[in-house]
Amino acid sequence: MLKGKLKLPEVARRAFPDRLGSLVMGFDDKDYENGGSDLVLGSGEELETFEPNGFGLDRESDEEEERKSSDESDWRIRQRLDKDGANSVSASEIFAADEKRSNIAFELSQKEINLEKLQRLATLGLPDGGGLRATAWKLLLGYLPASRDLWEKELTENRLKYAKLKEELLLSPAEYRRKIEALDAMEHDVDSPADGPLPRHEISHEDHPLNLGKASAWHKYFQDIEIAEQIDRDLQRTHPDLKFFSGDTSLSRKNREAMRSILLLFAKLNPAIRYVQGMNEVLAPIYYIFSTDTDEQNAENAEADSFCCFVRLLSDSVDHFCQQLDNSSVGIHSTLSRLLELLKANDEELWRHLEFTTKVNPQFYAFRWITLLLTQEFNFHSIMRIWDSLLSNSFGVQEMLLRVCCAMLLCVKSRLLSGDFAANLKLLQHYPEINIEHLLQVARDLSPDTSSFRLSM
Repeated sequence: MLKGKLKLPEVARRAFPDRLGSLVMGFDDKDYENGGSDLVLGSGEELETFEPNGFGLDRESDEEEERKSSDESDWRIRQRLDKDGANSVSASEIFAADEKRSNIAFELSQKEINLEKLQRLATLGLPDGGGLRATAWKLLLGYLPASRDLWEKELTENRLKYAKLKEELLLSPAEYRRKIEALDAMEHDVDSPADGPLPRHEISHEDHPLNLGKASAWHKYFQDIEIAEQIDRDLQRTHPDLKFFSGDTSLSRKNREAMRSILLLFAKLNPAIRYVQGMNEVLAPIYYIFSTDTDEQNAENAEADSFCCFVRLLSDSVDHFCQQLDNSSVGIHSTLSRLLELLKANDEELWRHLEFTTKVNPQFYAFRWITLLLTQEFNFHSIMRIWDSLLSNSFGVQEMLLRVCCAMLLCVKSRLLSGDFAANLKLLQHYPEINIEHLLQVARDLSPDTSSFRLSM
């Protein structure tokens, strides 16, 4: 989308566009043979939640039972009740849902996936359960190729690459040194003496833990610990009402540990961006969908697959996380301006009221909407439905995201027009419950195509 319009500093260019491509599409082992410097330097039920008085009291000791429970909850119909209070599902709605599931399952079973057809189906919503959404998201993000014959090869290669990255970049210098020495000993068939003192190994000044020089591996390791601590704090706050992420069960701990590894590895591979608070919220839907896939092998490799898809998703909006680019043509301020242009084109009265009458700057509310892909504005199930439309948009995630953000403003127009600065700010920072299908339909019906704004800026 906006790629190629900004000349980034060499470090930033190497840290993101090139590395993003190699992380997912290919991986040069020679990078690691040269020391890896390019890598590091540089109605129905809701998802199961905690009961007010039952926090931690029904902990599962058996992880398999917890996974089974999580899988079962994902199979349930979890669509929220509409605001009008409808509490029944008509036969026609059930038939339509079954037909949608059948159509998507049929398309995903083809030897060659028609991505345009999949996009058209997915934009109207993917069914819960059965692993259909997991497979569809991987295809929509370009992680899986259109040819089913290539899936096993691509998945195997990318999962091995992730394992190698994790092994080399998330070990402490001492652990990595011991691992290399052990491998060298095995390779050269060096037998350790049965008796006598253990052999001593010389430690260079650069490898000493007390050396805090910027070139020291330990200096970088201690910096990474600070990032890891921030990630841990944020993960503790990730969807605290969902047992999948929160609590002290073995399953929730395992999930947080996997997400921690993904976010920390991302930070190490992208020193120009590192970890930014809120990335945990963007990762959460991906990791949840992939780890609850009914295909056991896919579920077991959810961490690796989530990492690759997380990188792909952020590649479309990474400039929003880079403060140095805020005022550039690809920064967050430019994107906020595009949102206002879209609002003006569709409802000048509302645009004028927000811009000149109440002067509610979009940075006060839409900054979070855009950078976190609406993950803080709606319940978890609604987020997944919205993301079906975001990921399936042929013009890219950001284009549909701006449409949804504009639709959010239009859907509360009457309240905004009658509100002052304080009332409107509170409303937009705590967006009310809404019929998600209606919201997405409004977004799809907007005009003009937001991609045209880029040409005039």
